[in-house]
Amino acid sequence: MSKMATARTAVEVCGEAIQLFGGYGYMQAYEVERFARDPKITELSEGTREIQKNTIASALLGKLQ
Repeated sequence: MSKMATARTAVEVCGEAIQLFGGYGYMQAYEVERFARDPKITELSEGTREIQKNTIASALLGKLQ
């Protein structure tokens, strides 16, 4: 759950940083480009957001039964 929350927060923060930098945010000359790319990979490393939600729900429901 914490991985999903932190990855989502990192993607949102980097999206805001790219908005602040404008077109420069997509250029490799600026570190913002890498900072925006890396969290997206982290977010997808163990499946999409929907798969992670299903895994979390299954674990919680399994513990409740």
